[in-house]
Amino acid sequence: MNRRHLLSTALTLALLTPLAQAQTANPSRLRVALLPDENAATLIQNAQPLKTYLERTLKKDIEIVVTTDYSSMIEAMRFGRIEVAYFGPFSYVLAKSRAPEIEPFAVGVERGAPTYNSVLIATAGGPVSRLEDIRGKPFAYGDQASTSSHLVPRAHLLKKVGLEGGRDYQPVHLGTHDAVARAVQAGQVPAGALSKPIFDNLVNRKMIDPAKVVQLDLSPPIPNYPIVMQGKLAPELKAAIRDAFLTLKDPQVLKAFRVEGFAPTDDAAYDILRETASILKLDLGRMN
Repeated sequence: MNRRHLLSTALTLALLTPLAQAQTANPSRLRVALLPDENAATLIQNAQPLKTYLERTLKKDIEIVVTTDYSSMIEAMRFGRIEVAYFGPFSYVLAKSRAPEIEPFAVGVERGAPTYNSVLIATAGGPVSRLEDIRGKPFAYGDQASTSSHLVPRAHLLKKVGLEGGRDYQPVHLGTHDAVARAVQAGQVPAGALSKPIFDNLVNRKMIDPAKVVQLDLSPPIPNYPIVMQGKLAPELKAAIRDAFLTLKDPQVLKAFRVEGFAPTDDAAYDILRETASILKLDLGRMN
């Protein structure tokens, strides 16, 4: 998404407990979760346009929620405590492995494509000037379930230069993309990885000085963030939700997602993330 991610209220404890409201096929209120991959205050600030658009388009009350981390969002989707979610690509793959009935239906389009990259960066003038220099040093990632701020760049380092996290360098998880960029800029960690669109946005907002960081490399293309819904929703509601996103033209909402629009997608588009898991020898069923 940053993007991805415009929120109005924190996920309550009730939402996370077994006593949470049971999901119905055509609820009067839709709970829409957006990925917590940036500072929560930033996400909350950008929430209102999406909420307003969906309420007007779907004629339903919309509750936009932010979970404490990626894992709690996956679990909320798994147990039917949210109806629609804007997942990171790998978070979606994890969620799908636990809740086979969920359906990806829309993907953001940026610069004419439904893909993006992870960018690997280093402190300008620091000890890392090429990927090989990461050996023996700390390397910053975001959330452990993050696609572009952990899993894809971790697999990229292993495949391209043979560096395995925990053996050849020390992974340091800082939680969010912007935290990675700030830590590398300040020299607190010599290098790290995050979403390229998020990095560019941080530079555009002057939160990161491009003179203080060096871009080391880009990952292969990653399928963009999918919007996913519960498969057990009523067919007419699913069609309305799908149409609301695929015909979305509201510039405020699109700007918040940092996309030009949304295109149709399906589960097969995310097989590349399953391949990433294979490279890293990850057991999707056992990941938190």
